[in-house]
Amino acid sequence: MLESSYNEVLVACSILVAVLAAYTALNMASRVSSASGKAAVLWLIGGSFAMGFGIWSMHFIGMLAFSLPIDQGYDVPLTVLSLLIATASSALALYLVCQEKLPFSRLVSGGILMGLGIAAMHYIGMDAMLMNPHIVYVPSLVVLSIIIAIAASLGGLWLAFRLREVDKQATFARMGAALVMGCAIIGMHYTGMAASRFPLNSFCGAANSGIDTKWLATLVIIVSIAVFAIALIVSMLDVRTNRLSESLDSANNELIKLALHDNLTHLPNRVLLNDRMEQAIHRAERNNSEFAVLFLDLDGFKTINDIHGHHVGDLLLQEVSQRLLGSKREGDTAARLGGDEFVVLLEPVTPGNSAIFAQRLIDKIEQPYEAANHHLQISTSIGIAIYPQDGQTEHELMVHADAAMYHAKKQGRNGYCFFKRSMNTDVHLQMQMQQNLRHAADRNELVLHYQPKLIAPSGPITGLEALLRWQSPDHGLLSPDRFLPLAESSGLIVPIGNWVINEACRQMKVWHDQGHKDWNVAVNLSAVQLEHDSLVDVVRSALTQHSLAPSHLVLEITESTAMRDAEASLKVLNDLSALGVSISIDDFGTGYSSLLYLKRLPANELKIDRGFITELAQGNDDEAIIRAIIALGKTLGMKIVAEGVETTDQQELLTGLGCNTLQGYLLGKPAPPDTLLDTITHLTKRSESATIT
Repeated sequence: MLESSYNEVLVACSILVAVLAAYTALNMASRVSSASGKAAVLWLIGGSFAMGFGIWSMHFIGMLAFSLPIDQGYDVPLTVLSLLIATASSALALYLVCQEKLPFSRLVSGGILMGLGIAAMHYIGMDAMLMNPHIVYVPSLVVLSIIIAIAASLGGLWLAFRLREVDKQATFARMGAALVMGCAIIGMHYTGMAASRFPLNSFCGAANSGIDTKWLATLVIIVSIAVFAIALIVSMLDVRTNRLSESLDSANNELIKLALHDNLTHLPNRVLLNDRMEQAIHRAERNNSEFAVLFLDLDGFKTINDIHGHHVGDLLLQEVSQRLLGSKREGDTAARLGGDEFVVLLEPVTPGNSAIFAQRLIDKIEQPYEAANHHLQISTSIGIAIYPQDGQTEHELMVHADAAMYHAKKQGRNGYCFFKRSMNTDVHLQMQMQQNLRHAADRNELVLHYQPKLIAPSGPITGLEALLRWQSPDHGLLSPDRFLPLAESSGLIVPIGNWVINEACRQMKVWHDQGHKDWNVAVNLSAVQLEHDSLVDVVRSALTQHSLAPSHLVLEITESTAMRDAEASLKVLNDLSALGVSISIDDFGTGYSSLLYLKRLPANELKIDRGFITELAQGNDDEAIIRAIIALGKTLGMKIVAEGVETTDQQELLTGLGCNTLQGYLLGKPAPPDTLLDTITHLTKRSESATIT
């Protein structure tokens, strides 16, 4: 037999090409499996050629590394045939791994076919030498080479299927798998070469007419590496393009979501709600059905924002939105319009079912909340508009549901109302009044009237109570009951209340400068003001600005206001008392205060509610209640003030029961500062006359 040898450099090159071919095969498998449609077909064709050429070039470089002591060459048709077989085997492999599943039976059959194809490529490539006599093969080594080819194919298919994902982890795994597969392919090739025997008188029939081997090895190496490089670069560019496309799609979807959803609660916003309502109208017209629009506004949300901050308010809104989502049906829409306003679209639904849902929603929302270690409770007012009777368009339905919601608030909040045509006028007037009230202070439309407070029974004057009025351009002089509820619901009560404190201090300083240095002025505080963080600073600033001693300012709070959040009220009132301001408990006897808290409050005055004074008579229940209040107040070291005194019998009886101070229409009506002095002069003369008598 002819002696054979190997070019070590070319052997090393064949090993390198084998590993690169294996990695290219794994990479092409991931590209084919991740593509679809026409792109998948193109990747299958291109990948089959790149993978087939890689396997074939490794085999061919290995053959070129093999040398005999005779001239060698390769027949072109047979060499091309071996390349086509390698390409067909690669196409089969890529087709199998791009399927969703690779069952064991398909893996085995595919591995056998691919292994036989690689073996056929090798031995046809050997026949391309056109040896005469023919090459003698060692059967055992031939069988072993085929087994190695099948085993390498099975392993390659399994690894390619498992490593199809396009990510960093899969990339590193493919590198390791390529090294193993490359060594397996090399093992098959050189086992097949070892099975070859060349008789001593052999000569190569393709030596003169075939491919010259002198320059072929370098050309095949360069071309194969170029093919690998092109395939991998295109694959990488495609991956990056796909990732960029996915990123753009994701960003586009996120922008669409942001455009159609509320950023805080992730509920649909007004834009998406309008679209859903438009679709609901079309469905209702087509099916001759009804749907309901529920407009929700949280009661007292602004107070929570002012007291605890916007962070707590945001947490509360998020929890409310979750309760809305948990209450609605699958086909309904819950949306946030902004602030504390929500809308629920119920379709299809009857008025009766919408009322049941609204009540269930009210009950659920008023359950306690826990936000940033704060225990919170809130309620909601709901307005309901039904399509088609309450509106034919999205705009009409929203406006009418909003009007019904305002009516629910006027009725006492924490309830629901269905829309009625008469509500439109009321809501328009309310909204116009609220808008005008917002600018009332800046336009000097707010005024204070003062009602005297006299030492029992008839004087002299010890102080005055500041009573707010609004000189509205549209409605004339309005008493507080006409506009203060609107101020509280809109949050305007805080700036208006601050204006009252400042104006009362200013006016009292004027009277002090006129010689009435023993007077004090009483100002009523709302619950919202008492809970506002800036109250103490507002009072301090007003006293400092007008150089008024704190002892000449009395802050009146109702019993129910003080007990609304007793611990918080106690802290604020203690801070106010530390300034030197007097604290008066107004409307005492109407609330449900704990005597323990009452004892702890830094109050120095109790003001008996006018409700007990109106029906006061000798020996009746009101007298007994007043007697008990006076006894309680004196025990706690407080002055007792009775308001609403309108008859001389009430005046005499209250004086006899021990009231320190009286206030009421009998003793002096509220009046603006410029006319009050005439009233005071009259009261002074009457007091002096009563003293002489």
